[in-house]
This record gives sequence, C-alpha cells and structure tokens, in this order.
Amino acid sequence: MKTETSVHNPDEFTLKEKLTYGIVGLLMIGGSFFIGRSLIRKARATAEEKKTYEDGSPATFAKQINMAFENDNWLGWGTDEEALRKTLQAIPSKDAMRKVINSYQKLYARSMMADMQSELTTSEYSEMLAIIAAKPETGSSEVTAQPTPLQYQSWAKRLKSAFDITYWMFPGTDEDAIKAVFMEMRTQADFWQTAAAYQSLYGSELLKDLQSELEVWEYVPMMDILMKKPKT
Repeated sequence: MKTETSVHNPDEFTLKEKLTYGIVGLLMIGGSFFIGRSLIRKARATAEEKKTYEDGSPATFAKQINMAFENDNWLGWGTDEEALRKTLQAIPSKDAMRKVINSYQKLYARSMMADMQSELTTSEYSEMLAIIAAKPETGSSEVTAQPTPLQYQSWAKRLKSAFDITYWMFPGTDEDAIKAVFMEMRTQADFWQTAAAYQSLYGSELLKDLQSELEVWEYVPMMDILMKKPKT
C-alpha cells in the first residue's frame, strides 16, 4: 500500500502563516546582524586594547581618558578632572587627538567627546576644549606650551571656565584649574599677555577677576607661583 506524503503548497499558506514565517525570518536576519555587529565590535575592541600597553599611543590616551571618566574613587562616582586635564595636555597635536578619538570609539563603541560633555560641567568642558584648541595641527611628541596668541587665548579661556564653574547650581571657582594654568606659564610676561587676551575676549580685567574669585589665603599662594617665574 502506497503512503502519500502531504506537501504543503506555498500558495495554500494562510495569511496568518505567511505573516508568522515572515516575522520569524526577519527576526533571524536581524538577530544575525546584531550578533555579527557585536562580534565585530568586540574583535575591534580586543585588537585596540592590545595597543594600550604602548606608552603614548592613541589607545593608551583613550583608555586613560576613559579611566578619568570612570574615576573609581572612594565615593564611587565622579570624574577625575585633574587626570583628564593631564592626559589631554600630554596629547601632542590635533592630529593625534583625532586618532585618540577614533581609538576611543573602537575601544568603547561610544563618542569620546559626547562622553566628555556628559561627564563634565559646561565650564569644565570649555576648559578641556581650550586645551585641545591650543595644540598644533601636527606633531608626534608632547610640546611645552609656547608663547603664542593662540596659547594666550587658550589660557584666558581656561581661566574664565575656572571662574564660571558651578557646584550643584551654586557658583564656585575651580582653584585646581587656575593653578594648572599658572604652572604651565613659563614667565610673568605670559601672565600679562594672557591678561590682555582675557580683556579682549571678555572685556574684564583678569587680575581683578582673580581677586574676586579667590579668597585671600588662595590668592596669595596662587600669585606666588607667578612671582617665582622669570619676568620674561
């Protein structure tokens, strides 16, 4: 006795069956796409992670920046602005910065600048942008801040950002940011050139703003940093 095998003609599928099979197919394709993309990202991150052992590499800078964002301190939260500032200062040029941004994307699948903006207050973010803006376009080694109009503007902007910082909606002053600028200045003349740039940018006297922003016990040692530098 011959047994007949039932063959389901595609034309005989009901609308419900067609929709079900179609959705399942789309889910399988979509799932494969996301799994594939995840594997590619993981492979890229793993390859980039190996470069973080190279001192001064874009991957190393990118990882240091991420560590500053995560800042596993005793409070368990916050951003290490000092570590971030030092890392950005160590990046030698705008071209190198672009490579760091690209490496950060490979390591964490996120935008470095977007993360930075999210982690910092507006004034802190402006300070970091000023550090980046003062860098030369190209270069492979860290350079000491040079006395140029661009550098004076950068210092002026960073000082203004330090004055404009707020803490939980309360106005404050970022003394560490001010000190960082003063430590970078090589001469007293650098300060006065920065004061001129500050006046041009904001229509205000830098020295008076410093006196207004700092307490006496903060202002004196801060100015002492400058007075110990050569005049020119």
